[in-house]
Amino acid sequence: MADLTYIEGGVTAAKGFRSASAAAGIKYKDRSDMAMIYSEKPCAAAGTFTTNIVKAAPVKWDQEIVYHAPAAQAVVINAGIANACTGAEGYGYCRATADAAAEILGIPADSVLVASTGVIGMQLPIERIVNGVKQMALRLDGSLESGTASAKAIMTTDTKKKEAAVQVELGGTTVTVGGMCKGSGMIHPNMCTMLSFVTTDAAISKELLQEALSEDIQDTYNMVSVDGDTSTNDTVLLLANGMAGNAPVTEKGADYEAFKAALHVVNETLAKKIAGDGEGCTALFEVKIVGAETKEQAVTLAKSVITSNLTKAAIFGHDANWGRILCAMGYSGAQFDPEKVDLFFESAAGRLQIIADGVATGYSEEEATKILSEPEVTAIADIKMGDASATAWGCDLTFDYVKINADYRS
Repeated sequence: MADLTYIEGGVTAAKGFRSASAAAGIKYKDRSDMAMIYSEKPCAAAGTFTTNIVKAAPVKWDQEIVYHAPAAQAVVINAGIANACTGAEGYGYCRATADAAAEILGIPADSVLVASTGVIGMQLPIERIVNGVKQMALRLDGSLESGTASAKAIMTTDTKKKEAAVQVELGGTTVTVGGMCKGSGMIHPNMCTMLSFVTTDAAISKELLQEALSEDIQDTYNMVSVDGDTSTNDTVLLLANGMAGNAPVTEKGADYEAFKAALHVVNETLAKKIAGDGEGCTALFEVKIVGAETKEQAVTLAKSVITSNLTKAAIFGHDANWGRILCAMGYSGAQFDPEKVDLFFESAAGRLQIIADGVATGYSEEEATKILSEPEVTAIADIKMGDASATAWGCDLTFDYVKINADYRS
């Protein structure tokens, strides 16, 4: 494992990255609702995107740039309106946003990525977006405070900003990986209403950057579910500007593995922040499947439990209703012997075995409730078939989740 150091900050933690935010009045009238990320030098860019067939205009725009443009240098993000299901007009607004940023920043339009989050089906107020771009270009700042302000500006139903940063040595040179994300509802494995922006000053080839990101999201963002709805806008963007000055990572080896480890920590931290801030939730719910025969089997089981509404409701009620967990495992499609399963609940309040070989242990309900009353709760299921494991993250299902989503457009 690479020697990693956690540091304060987010998208501006790495050398050469600046950010800004603005109150453009897109949907929210009392807060910042746009953010910009800018690199002093052109970046190698990687990205992963929603698996939903209905893809928002910004997803299509960014895929074109990530897959075909020579470099990326800026990202413009808005909250409030998703620019999804908006046809040719919506795609044209992506181009208009990029053109406005390109003109004022003096960079090519095909180096400007865009991202949107919010209500589906509404057209962007493009004049407000362009005005926001102009404001932000004049305020670009590399401070940690600017990065944090940007993390707050991209929130929708999120209740807290989400950012993370780490440092690692590549060939004796310290490089930084930092990021910010948003996501609270319409969150489900295979990329969620989840926007994540990760920046690094590492010098690394575009090919390896994309490979590292595509591989890592499988164990991080794709293991998160809040409500089972896969969004139209999910995007993870990873920009590398090379300004740390390390020897460029162009082949797999120790430096590539160290970079991947740093990227994983940032992505996992951000993914857990999304799960722990699910709409209306009171607890981060983690599910670990251990003793699996294959990784695929473990992933299937973990995701099935984390998306079970009955299990999520039991977690909200601090109720050790283990039958719901075993049931969710049973309909997952993965094969296992239910009469060999051991199940544990764990939190800061302790660890308790609930079932042994598929049968209740005679545990104390009072102790179980105490463990399940913490803000972070873990269920661990050992299926005793092998050495593979997987972890998924979600949250409890509360009264407030329904209220938030019933009132979202009003």
